[in-house]
Amino acid sequence: MITMMEKPFGVTLVKLGEQNQDLVVVDADLQRVCDTDEFANRFPERYFNVGVAEANMVGVATGLALSGKTVFCGSFAGFVAQRAGDQVSIGAAYMDTNIKLCGFEAALTSGSNGATHQCMLDLAIMRALPNMRVYDPIDATDLCAIMEYEAQKPGPAYLRGIRKSAPILIDGEQFPFRPGKAYLLRKGKDVTLIASGMMLERALQAANLLGEKCIEARVLGMSCLKPLDEEAILQAAQETGCIVTAENHTIYGGLGSAVTEVVCQKQPVPVVRIGIADQFGEVGTVDYLAKKYHISVVDIVQSAICACELKNQLTRR
Repeated sequence: MITMMEKPFGVTLVKLGEQNQDLVVVDADLQRVCDTDEFANRFPERYFNVGVAEANMVGVATGLALSGKTVFCGSFAGFVAQRAGDQVSIGAAYMDTNIKLCGFEAALTSGSNGATHQCMLDLAIMRALPNMRVYDPIDATDLCAIMEYEAQKPGPAYLRGIRKSAPILIDGEQFPFRPGKAYLLRKGKDVTLIASGMMLERALQAANLLGEKCIEARVLGMSCLKPLDEEAILQAAQETGCIVTAENHTIYGGLGSAVTEVVCQKQPVPVVRIGIADQFGEVGTVDYLAKKYHISVVDIVQSAICACELKNQLTRR
C-alpha cells in the first residue's frame, strides 16, 4: 500500500512562508487548483490574486522578484507555459529573476478537463529557455524537497505542481534530494528505466514484472530535466546497454529527448521512449488515458523487452 500525502504543494508553501518573510505567492484565481488557499489565509498581505490573467500574473511576479521577493506563481501548466509564454521568456528567463513557476495538472494528469487543459509540451518549452531550471517531481517527498531548495536558490525555475494528494514513493532520508541528480531506486544490469513525474510509480511496477521474466531493470527517478544528471545516464548506458524513458509528456523535447541527446553524443545505446505521441489529449479516467496513449505499466514492460532485443541484436553483429 502506497502512502499518500495531502496537499504537499500547499503545505510546503505555508512552511516556506513561515521561514521567509520575503516569500510571496501570485496566482490567477486558481487557489483550489494550486492549493494556495491556505497560504492566502495565513499570509494575506503576501498573496496576490490577479484574476484570470496569466500573462499579467507573470508580469506582476517579475516586478515583485525585481524588488527582492522570492515569488511562487502558478496555474494550469498550459496557461503558464503557453498562454504566458512571452512573459515567462522575457520576465523570468531573460531577466534571470527569482520566480518559481508552477504548472499544475500537466498532460494526462488532467483527465477531466480534456485537450484544452492537457498541456503535453510544458517541459519542452521550459527546457529550451536559458537560465531556467526544470523539474517534474516524482512524488510528494521530491516535490517538497524541490520547493525547499528553490526557495533558497536564486533565479527562475519551472516545476510541475502536484494537486491535492500525492504518493510517497521515496524515503527522504534513504534517498536525499541532491540538486540536479537522479535517484537510483533499483539496481539492475539488463535495462535501465528512467522515469519522471507520475511515471516513476509505473516504472517501479514494470521493474517488478520484468523481474518475473528474469530481466533485471535498473530504475532511475529523474525529476530534474535541467540541469540533467548526465553522469547517471552515461553510467546506465554503459552498464546496462539499453534504456527506456517514461514520461507524462510529448516524446518531443522532454525527458526522452534529453536522455537521447546525451546518449547519442557520448555513449550510443538503444533508447526506447515512452511518452505521448504527436497527439492532443481527451477526457478520460487515469487507466483509460494510460492505455490509449501507451504510457501504462504494460507499455513500459514491452518497451524494456524491445530495448533488450535491440541491444542483443547489436551485440551479435
